[in-house]
Amino acid sequence: MTTVSLYARVSSRQQAQENTIESQIVELERRIGSDGHELLDEHKFVDNGYSGSNLERPGLENLRDRVAEGKIDKIYIHSPDRLSRKFSYQMILLEEFKKAGSEIVFLNHKFDDNPDSHLFLQIQGAIAEYERAKIMERNRRGKLHAAKAGCISVMGRAPYGYRYIAKHVGEGSAQFEVDEEEANIVRKIFSRVGQERASIGEVVHELNKIPVITRTGKRYWKRSTIWNMLKNPAYIGQAAYGKTRTCSKPQVKKSKKGTCGKLKSGRFNSDKENWTYIPVPKIINEHLFDSVQAQLTENRQRARVRQRRETYLLQGLMVCQRCQYTYCGTNHVHKKSTYYYYRCSGTNSSKFNGNKICDNKSIRTDILDGVIWEEVKSILKEPDRIANEYQRRLSENKKPLHNQTREKQESKLRLSIKKFIDSYAKGFISQEEFEPRITTMKQHLKKIEEEKERTLDQKKLQQELSLVTDSLKNFSSSVESKLDQVDWQTKQNIIRMLIHQIEINHNHLYIVFRIKSLANFDQNSHNRIMQCCTRSSDTGIQPFLPIKT
Repeated sequence: MTTVSLYARVSSRQQAQENTIESQIVELERRIGSDGHELLDEHKFVDNGYSGSNLERPGLENLRDRVAEGKIDKIYIHSPDRLSRKFSYQMILLEEFKKAGSEIVFLNHKFDDNPDSHLFLQIQGAIAEYERAKIMERNRRGKLHAAKAGCISVMGRAPYGYRYIAKHVGEGSAQFEVDEEEANIVRKIFSRVGQERASIGEVVHELNKIPVITRTGKRYWKRSTIWNMLKNPAYIGQAAYGKTRTCSKPQVKKSKKGTCGKLKSGRFNSDKENWTYIPVPKIINEHLFDSVQAQLTENRQRARVRQRRETYLLQGLMVCQRCQYTYCGTNHVHKKSTYYYYRCSGTNSSKFNGNKICDNKSIRTDILDGVIWEEVKSILKEPDRIANEYQRRLSENKKPLHNQTREKQESKLRLSIKKFIDSYAKGFISQEEFEPRITTMKQHLKKIEEEKERTLDQKKLQQELSLVTDSLKNFSSSVESKLDQVDWQTKQNIIRMLIHQIEINHNHLYIVFRIKSLANFDQNSHNRIMQCCTRSSDTGIQPFLPIKT
């Protein structure tokens, strides 16, 4: 008895809903019956709404598995383009079925294993592939045009935090509407990463512990979901169309028993200059979004540090001021003793074709780690000195004008500029007189605007200073008695909470704190002397290295 099967496919959901696939199945069943064969339900392989450009389809994969197992003698298909619209894919599948001993029957084309049939099949495949390419190109151009016109419908579904409002509901145009319940979760996630420096793993753990239910109703969040959320500019009001492109490569192998040769697909990020932005409601502000991007970059750069042994406490924080390369941990063995150092990557000739690009010094880890830790402890034990020093700096930089006076000057100057431009336009003033005077007036206006901006920055920094001081006080009170007993990992976490990076330039070291006010401390009163810290090619030791905060 001949075991037969059928394969049917439609490429769009609309076709699937209109039951066009049913017409294929009816015709195939009629032909199978007229050929005197019996078709079992388990040998009906159907793909509803799957593109012919992709070999990774559940119905096709099941068929290929059965063929590879030798369970199918004859396969009935409506036409070659139901297998695939790409001729190369058609030939892969036909060759695979032929080697497994399965015969192919097309309803609209008699297929014989001879040059004429192959030529005709190739022509059909080329035409089908051309038609598909034209359809895709028209679709791509149409979507791009719609995106540039601000049509949100090209984005498909709305990201987490938004609801998609269809065209017939959204006052004549599709739109994203903020879902406040989900948006609150989005704000908390961005805040945890951008302001509290939490990792994606920590965020995922917290969401799953609550638990917060995902858009699809699941209780488990994935890291990739949070990563994509944090990188999505839609949350700052700019939904990006064309962020990714896809590429597929067929796996040219015969399927083995119990396996299926699948299409190897890849999704690649497009260059940002090719993105098209569509305005949508904001959920977070740009400042928080930028902070999150910076934190994600930092997390990725330091991910490898967590895997290292507890030797290099400051690994990932140190930067050479001379060549801008990072300092990395290394060691030196002398008389059966191992000494650990931080070494500028620019001094490693093996990385630069045998030539060093920097002559900065290597630094003993034990001494430098101790000095940095003592500096951090002094800050934690005296959090008030941050506020005191910063307030002193602010008072030295008094505003030259009262805010109201500056506002009046700005208003008066803008009016003068307007009148001056009007006079020039009416011909009352010559070009030779107009250009130098208008340049001077605009420079004066720019200076006033910059002073206003500095005033706003000072107010903002004063607010941040209050929050920072309170946070440091609370944290300091909880750990002060334990600072000398903390373990290596806790010590590293505390250092990274306060210090952004450590810059090294020969015998000078500069600490760049995460809190701007920390960087404004009086240099002389907070210098530290680090003895026996740097390595020299002559003596092995450089006696002094001041720390400048």
